[in-house]
Amino acid sequence: MKLARRSRGGAAIPTASMSDIAFLLILFFMVTTVFSTEKGLDLILPKAEATQRIRLRRNTVNVWIDREGRISIQDKLMPAETPVEAFGNKLLQILAEKPDLVVLLRVDENARYGQISELIEKMKEVKALKLTFATQFEEL
Repeated sequence: MKLARRSRGGAAIPTASMSDIAFLLILFFMVTTVFSTEKGLDLILPKAEATQRIRLRRNTVNVWIDREGRISIQDKLMPAETPVEAFGNKLLQILAEKPDLVVLLRVDENARYGQISELIEKMKEVKALKLTFATQFEEL
């Protein structure tokens, strides 16, 4: 007695719901993505009549000085005892990784000029010679 073999069809993959799954995955990643924002210090930037918008590049480092004289570099507050020295050390570390660094200085309009001058001198000392001041455009 000879048994007849039945040929089975190939395994079918249901593709009707794949677009739904792809849409849900895209939606999930869009909702759970964390966007980084600059925290920095609370500043009132000085006004300027003539400014030039500079595109933020990857080789910029943000430095904030508030009206109390606190210094923050890349969202990290420098110690209150020696803020200028700590700033120089941190900037030197960043310069080792990115030699073509541009320092974006965001200074409160009521900050002491003496401290700003000390910071600029420290930047010269560590060879961070590319500097940009952030201002607020004042429309006439």
